[in-house]
Amino acid sequence: MSLISKIASWQSSRFVWLLMTFLSIGLVILAHSLFQKYLYMPPCEQCVYIRFAFLCMALGGIIAAINPKNLAFLIFGYLFAFWGAVQGIMYSLKLAKIHHAVHGDDPFGVQGCSTEPSYPFGLPLHELAPNWFLPTGDCGYDNPIVPDNVVLSDMQRSLIELYADGWYLVPSQKFLSMADCTLFGFSVCFVVLFAMTGCKILTLGKSD
Repeated sequence: MSLISKIASWQSSRFVWLLMTFLSIGLVILAHSLFQKYLYMPPCEQCVYIRFAFLCMALGGIIAAINPKNLAFLIFGYLFAFWGAVQGIMYSLKLAKIHHAVHGDDPFGVQGCSTEPSYPFGLPLHELAPNWFLPTGDCGYDNPIVPDNVVLSDMQRSLIELYADGWYLVPSQKFLSMADCTLFGFSVCFVVLFAMTGCKILTLGKSD
């Protein structure tokens, strides 16, 4: 079996789609439960949009996983997954630009960050689930903001001190901001989805 046929055949398995779903949902839960709630990092407007983009990808995975051998389910799954990846790239790029501006000398780069989100299709996610989708922080500033009179555990204090200068993949070196990491993640997802789509199209009508 050629590599193209092998990649195309993977799409007939629920594993690939469920993996994308669990990873996307897992990252949203991690952002909310660990960084927002446990480490007191309030999400900004672009941050909650990024969560929305991940959930769009997860929805695509769920749809495709219903019956990955059915072309209709596969197409709709791809549409949501691609749309989520593209939106995620756009949100991440904007957040990266703002992050660079607020940590640099370009005051004009901080424009475009609001506490009143506007989701695609007018979805009122910030009203239905404000704890998850209502921005309460400033774009580019992802430092922990610990409320007064909060008693921190030793683990919390250690992690909060680790991220005192903001969220970075390697905090001590300020290497790869959150925007950089999500941009990389969405870009990888887009490339993988594009490759899977191409392989599927090339093998349509052929037996596995």
